[in-house]
Amino acid sequence: MVNLDSPETFKQYDPEGMVAHLRNLPQQCREAWQKAREFALPPEFKRINKIVICGMGGSAIGGDLLRSLISDLSKPILFVHRDYNLPAFVDSKTLVIASSYSGNTEETLSAFKRALKLNCKRLAITTGGKLRDMAQENKVPVFTIEYSAQPRAALGYSFIPLIAFFCQLGFLESKSADLRLAVEMLESLLSKLSENIATPLNPAKQLATKVSGKLIVIYGAGILSPIAQRWKTQFNENSKSWAFYETFPELNHNAVVGYEFPPELRDKVYVVLLRSPSLHPRTLARYQVTSEILEKAGIGYQVINSEGESKLTQMMSLVFLGDWISYYLAMLYQVNPTPVKVIDYLKERLSNYP
Repeated sequence: MVNLDSPETFKQYDPEGMVAHLRNLPQQCREAWQKAREFALPPEFKRINKIVICGMGGSAIGGDLLRSLISDLSKPILFVHRDYNLPAFVDSKTLVIASSYSGNTEETLSAFKRALKLNCKRLAITTGGKLRDMAQENKVPVFTIEYSAQPRAALGYSFIPLIAFFCQLGFLESKSADLRLAVEMLESLLSKLSENIATPLNPAKQLATKVSGKLIVIYGAGILSPIAQRWKTQFNENSKSWAFYETFPELNHNAVVGYEFPPELRDKVYVVLLRSPSLHPRTLARYQVTSEILEKAGIGYQVINSEGESKLTQMMSLVFLGDWISYYLAMLYQVNPTPVKVIDYLKERLSNYP
């Protein structure tokens, strides 16, 4: 049995130091915020009414988080695009943001090439690669990410700058106070979640132990819907494990009916319900009733509440918790959380196709 309280466990199974990136998220957010606030967007960007964020994986989740954060705004319309082309509605009042950590994501490059042919506004977010080259050649502003990690471990740079840009364009009031509180909350959570905190006092280690050997399903709602998706992808990439996510209230119209068969899965499934007090009262009632249904079906589950009062703080508290849980699950599975060899293989194979 892997000992999550032994420093040797992390030395053995995390040779590339993913844990350092987890610890660094608060500082990463702080630095990304400052850098984005100093980045001057072209004045004509203020005349847009639609934004399309093009990206995949860890480079796209920031757009999903932003969409939840601004859900109560009447404008601009925000669309997160994970594909090769662009939506037909892109026009002169649309800002297309190409977000690719590596700068070489083929779907994002394809969409960006299309944007270069259209009468729209454009912005690139990347560390370099082909995206930066294309942007510079076409005089498109480039916000450069100066942080070396796997894309999923650079969330501060895929999410926080987007908030700063929305403030700069006048779509959001200043979020400096919210950002400061969110970073302080993340730093506080380190005293509960980091690897040197023993399992009896560490909720991330405890939940990782519960979901070990299970098929993990994450439920979320409202502002927590993209957080549920983030948990799913972190379990996939860090833990190399099966995981799925669904959202309220939709899951109450179908998923709850599927708990019955096959019966052999009951002991192999674990459901995590991400909850926030800011959700709609009827949605909160659905969490309670769904928990009762899971209990009757004999399916293991746990409800996890967000922390903090602002939307941003609630979202980031659960993002941070999910990252740590997926990391500890990787340790329990005795796998290196950093490499994603299957994705590397997939990209290599795709390079043989026209």
